[in-house]
Amino acid sequence: MTKPVYHIKAYQNANKARLLELLALNTPQYFAPEEAADFAYYLDNEVDDYYVVLEGDSIIACGGINYFREQNKAHISWDMVHPNYQGKGIGKLLLQHRLSLLHKEPGIEKIIVNTSQFAEQFYARQGFKTLSEEKDYWAEGIHLLHMELKQS
Repeated sequence: MTKPVYHIKAYQNANKARLLELLALNTPQYFAPEEAADFAYYLDNEVDDYYVVLEGDSIIACGGINYFREQNKAHISWDMVHPNYQGKGIGKLLLQHRLSLLHKEPGIEKIIVNTSQFAEQFYARQGFKTLSEEKDYWAEGIHLLHMELKQS
């Protein structure tokens, strides 16, 4: 059996509807329903670098980077993987792609991710440290964890 081939490409506005569907597939397990409007706003107004992972023509994951160069940091933003592809290394592939880009960025000393308790172990395995937690931040039962990875 041949191993699937995944491609990472830059987000385009034409991808927006599919990404909102991807968010819906991960709601309410990983995202609160009210986050759909926040994600749509992000895609329209706050994208610095955002990527999609394709298997063939199908978008199976997405995630971005936002830069705060004056603070020497960048944020990993809005990561999600299609439920049928979770646990298969797709999220790690996408995160490593973005981290490799950030390692080439002069002046970026810290990489921040604001996530939930559901993804904490995923990021911890990639070297992120939990700095703080705010209970029920995103919605009841979905906490905000501030995590950081220092560039070496």
